[in-house]
This record gives sequence, structure tokens and C-alpha cells, in this order.
Amino acid sequence: MADGMKIDLHCHTKYSCDNDLEPQELIAQAIRVGLDGICITEHFSVEASRPVENVAVPEGFLVFRGVEISTDMGHLLAYGINNDAWNVWNADLYLNAREVIDRIHGLGGICVPSHPFRGWDSFGTMVLEIDGLDAIETHNGANTMEMNVQAMSCARMRNLPSVGGSDSHRKEQVGRAYTVFSNPIKTMADLVSEIKKGNCRGSDIRI
Repeated sequence: MADGMKIDLHCHTKYSCDNDLEPQELIAQAIRVGLDGICITEHFSVEASRPVENVAVPEGFLVFRGVEISTDMGHLLAYGINNDAWNVWNADLYLNAREVIDRIHGLGGICVPSHPFRGWDSFGTMVLEIDGLDAIETHNGANTMEMNVQAMSCARMRNLPSVGGSDSHRKEQVGRAYTVFSNPIKTMADLVSEIKKGNCRGSDIRI
């Protein structure tokens, strides 16, 4: 695949409440390391990152918002949903993964297990069994390379698209892994469509 747009699909800021990274710092660092865009995936909530919409962003740089959901199988990234209407359980932890996937799909979104082989809060080999996955996060910047290799192998076995994200909680982590899109991305709808078509691949600056 030729070089394309580089978007870090797994970023956290202070609105995840587990770090103190300001959105402005995240965006500035992403531009500094040569990314074309980011997706902020705060824990538990799409609404949590809504304040980022008020941050000034240089023309041409893309800022999307998704969510990282804590399910009973592990963490799950969701893209293409606009608010927290997905969370009909009114809870944050250990939601039923199959029910979450069905709910996200019903709202037009897509589901991607994050860091599936990290051990804790990860799907592990369930990525080979559970239905409804739209891609696998094969490149996670906070993982060891061995963990990412396992994820890549599972994506190939299931013929699922590969995506990447830094899982950044600090400025220096931004862009360690990202997704390369072969076609131009302008909107979240574009991003979701291109992932579903498999016109993307995970990448990691360490390899």
C-alpha cells in the first residue's frame, strides 16, 4: 500500500481522568510528529471529549472523537457514534461485549478490540471467536511488539482490517502507532467506511 493519510486512532487526554494531557498539547504533538489527524477515544464516554470541539485546530488537520469501552471481554474501541446513546446500561465497567457490539452497530458505528493481547482488559483469543468485529487494533503504541504480532496474526486469520493507535496518555507517546489510510479521509463517515472496506493498515514507528 502506498503512503497515505496517517491518523492515530487511539488517543487519550485529561478527559479520560487517568492523565493530565491537555487536548491542545495532544494536537500540537500530533502535528509535530507528522500525523494528518487523531481520534480521541476517552474511556467510557464519547461525550467526555466534547470540549475538544472548542479547541482551535490548524486547517487541514483532522480531529475525530470515538470511545474506549470497558467490556466483560476487554477494551473495545468504537467509532462512528456521536454521543453516549450507545450506553443503555448506564454503567462504565464490564459491559456485555456482544450486547455492546450489537448496540454500536445499530447506531451505525464500528467496533475494534484494543490491545487484544495485553493480558489485562484485553480480548485475547476471543478475537478469533466473537462475531461483529470490524477490525483489530494490530498496532498499539503501548504494547510490546510481541503483543502486536499476535494481534496481526489474528487479523490475518480472520481476514479483518488492521488499524493502529498510540494509546497515548502523555505527549511523548503520541503517534508511536497509527493507521495509514490509502484514500483521503475528511469525515468520520469516511473513516468508518474506509476501515470497513479494509483500505487501511496499522503502523508502528518501532518497525
